[in-house]
Amino acid sequence: MDSYAIIGAISVLGACLCMGIGSLGSALGEGNAASAALTAMAQQPDEASRIRSTMFVSLAMLETTALYSLLIAFLALYANPFWNYAITQ
Repeated sequence: MDSYAIIGAISVLGACLCMGIGSLGSALGEGNAASAALTAMAQQPDEASRIRSTMFVSLAMLETTALYSLLIAFLALYANPFWNYAITQ
């Protein structure tokens, strides 16, 4: 197995792990936030619109963790600095 295959395999494995862990963390966080917001809306129906708007803002911020992990996965696959090192060797 040459160095190109090893670098490619590790890059794909790293991207898969990054997306798996990043998406799992984001999904668990969003589920907990939505659950807490729905509980708060059930307990205080008069404040439901305010809680809902706050929930949507917090869900948008939680979703950025999944987007950052996607960005890191793309960097690992397409902008890997170890490819240039392997080519020059």
